[in-house]
Amino acid sequence: MPVPKRRTSNSKRNKRRAHDAIAAPQWITCSRCGAATLRHRVCAACGYYKARPVTTGEDT
Repeated sequence: MPVPKRRTSNSKRNKRRAHDAIAAPQWITCSRCGAATLRHRVCAACGYYKARPVTTGEDT
């Protein structure tokens, strides 16, 4: 099996991991009730998704 000749330096390792950070969730406002909700999910306050009723709102 191949083995690295030299130890990987801290800066080289950290440069490789620069894109591995977790991004913060993108919040939007519901177009119907104005509540903050995650993108591509049913609004927990009113139960609508893309101006269509999905749930009654009391289910969640």
